[in-house]
Amino acid sequence: MRKLPIVALIGQTNAGKSSLLNRLARKNIAIVAREEGTTRDNVVATIDDSFVLIDTAGLKDPSDDFEASIQEQIEDAIESADMILVTLDSSKYPDLRDKDIAKKALKSKKPVLLLLNKSDLGESLPDEEFLSLGIKPAETFRVSATTGQGVNGLKDRIFSFVRRLESGTLSKEKIPILKLALIGRPNVGKSSLFNSLAKKQQAVVSSKQGTTRDVNRVSIKYDGRELEILDTAGLRKPGKREVGIEKFSAIRTLAAIEEADIAGLLIDATEPHSKLDQALAGQIIEAGKGILIILTKADLVEDTDAILDELERDFNFLPYAPVLITSSETGKNVTKLFELATEIDATRKTEIKTSELNKILNEAVISHPPAGLKNTRPKPKYIVQTDTCPPWFVVHGHDLGLLHWSWKRFLERKIREKYPFVGTPIKFSFVSEK
Repeated sequence: MRKLPIVALIGQTNAGKSSLLNRLARKNIAIVAREEGTTRDNVVATIDDSFVLIDTAGLKDPSDDFEASIQEQIEDAIESADMILVTLDSSKYPDLRDKDIAKKALKSKKPVLLLLNKSDLGESLPDEEFLSLGIKPAETFRVSATTGQGVNGLKDRIFSFVRRLESGTLSKEKIPILKLALIGRPNVGKSSLFNSLAKKQQAVVSSKQGTTRDVNRVSIKYDGRELEILDTAGLRKPGKREVGIEKFSAIRTLAAIEEADIAGLLIDATEPHSKLDQALAGQIIEAGKGILIILTKADLVEDTDAILDELERDFNFLPYAPVLITSSETGKNVTKLFELATEIDATRKTEIKTSELNKILNEAVISHPPAGLKNTRPKPKYIVQTDTCPPWFVVHGHDLGLLHWSWKRFLERKIREKYPFVGTPIKFSFVSEK
């Protein structure tokens, strides 16, 4: 599989980097709002299967550890990028911070383009006002994320660079990527686990709740397979979500569940789990995704057995979901997550022979005949598997609309006795025939 070139958008807050990423990707990936500093983590998008675009958090004065951490991310982006896009608001005169950003980019000795965003505005300044940044006029592009002005020309320039970089010799063969989303309430340790998995600080880690507001991503190689880890914003109860950014983040998190193959539901070992945790598990199951429960901060508790007993009781609807006890601080079982994810992914693709399925169905009907009404009894006749990821089974018979939910659950248990489907919800349809 070829390594896609990395292009990094850097610049001060509110220069329009997130809007440009969305315009280039032709979809809303980064959070866009008028509030400054809404992008707190790197946001990544693959553009036309040709290059990876990174939208970094806006550079700020490092007045605290949190902002210093954001600046480190920008420096990491410059270091890892193949091309750098310095982004400015063309309606504002460049200041010392803009010059510092341009200086850092040029010092990398990598191709640097200057993007003068918001050029559709009447107060946009002439090119001469930006010569002090040291970036050649030939490498300056006037663009507008709002109207799309200049964006096609910018993409042509990036594509030209990508073609020169690759020299037409790299393979375009695609290998399926396994996507794992980290889901949970705020401050349960998603970003810490994410960073531990990535073995570098890709996400912002802070003791403040809710620091991850975009879906942050990193790709990791494990056992010859590429895994993409999605770190999502923590979800609170709907009534407690703030208007604006947090509402956007909730939508991003739900979208991440839909995008992922497997979701890791994180639960803080130091806090009692809640009905929201159960609701999140329900959303993952409803989406038909693989699921595992990740118990975080295990180094801070003495008795994990008691917690496991509570999980078994309160998540009795998830007997097939493995539980992984982890600590990002000590590294306990962190890499075990990769092993479980690949195991669940393989399980989701399991196909059972029709003859085997019907043997299980017949045994279920004989051992526990389904109950019905006074003069009518449902009669399951045969079963077939119609899909994988998630596995989907269709039962045909007579009067199946009368089947009680408990018998459907019983049939699922009988199937799982022979095919455990670890971490995998399975779906059923019941078709009544005349």
